[in-house]
Amino acid sequence: MSTAVRQLPAHGTLSRRKTYRCDCEPCLARDRDYTNARARLIAYGRWQPFVDAEPTRQHVRMLMTFGIGWQRTARMAGVSNGGVSRLLYGTYGRGYGPTKRVRTETADKLCSVKPAFDNLAPSARLDGTGTGRRLRALVAVGWPQMRLATEMGADKALVWQQIRGAAVEAATARAVRDAYDRLWNVDPATRGVHPRYSGQARRIAARHGWPPPGAWDDDYIDSPAAEPDLGEDIDRYTAIAEDATWLIDTHGYTRKQAAHRLGITSRHLERALSHAGTKAAV
Repeated sequence: MSTAVRQLPAHGTLSRRKTYRCDCEPCLARDRDYTNARARLIAYGRWQPFVDAEPTRQHVRMLMTFGIGWQRTARMAGVSNGGVSRLLYGTYGRGYGPTKRVRTETADKLCSVKPAFDNLAPSARLDGTGTGRRLRALVAVGWPQMRLATEMGADKALVWQQIRGAAVEAATARAVRDAYDRLWNVDPATRGVHPRYSGQARRIAARHGWPPPGAWDDDYIDSPAAEPDLGEDIDRYTAIAEDATWLIDTHGYTRKQAAHRLGITSRHLERALSHAGTKAAV
């Protein structure tokens, strides 16, 4: 039978100084700061070492519903697991209910932890809506699934699973978000992706009706209720002509270079430009 060894509080903390009488300089300095601050607050009539525990307890429970477990909250706040356990559940085996009062400093630390995406544990399960939309949008602008897997450091099968909108772990969702932020406005050709594979990716996206990054508002892309803004309903030839014209006029591409960038043949581009010119003349 093994016995767990109690880990001492870190140096520079009040508990290390007061409970274990540590005389190191960081512990003494922390004790002096605490004593001076306490004296000032008492002088101004603002000394309030304890506050009602209920608001803090509700905040921790709210974080739990968001997917941030109470032990992770304790670790992020720099508060002991035992203190948060007593706050939520009381003292096991002694008949004490949840804590009624909590130190002001502890309450401030726990309430400073926010229900943010980056605070979720790596294995926390999330809705895959936003992750799937980001991946599909990248495919729509020419990023092949295999290359996206490389950018994320993930397996191609996982990328396909997430493209379909399956539930996702927070670590994967963050990897997709970071890849999306890096690549959404980057020409795949500048990163070594062959136009043949970029063209295949765009055709897959077109066949499935996957919107490009420009169709999504970053503030709402994760909301299941959000809809893509596809702009005017235009045919494929017109869309190709508009993209090619933008590349030619804005970036100085030749028609051959524009066709190469769009993953189509020069003949296909000429047909699209001719089609667009015919429509404009009508």
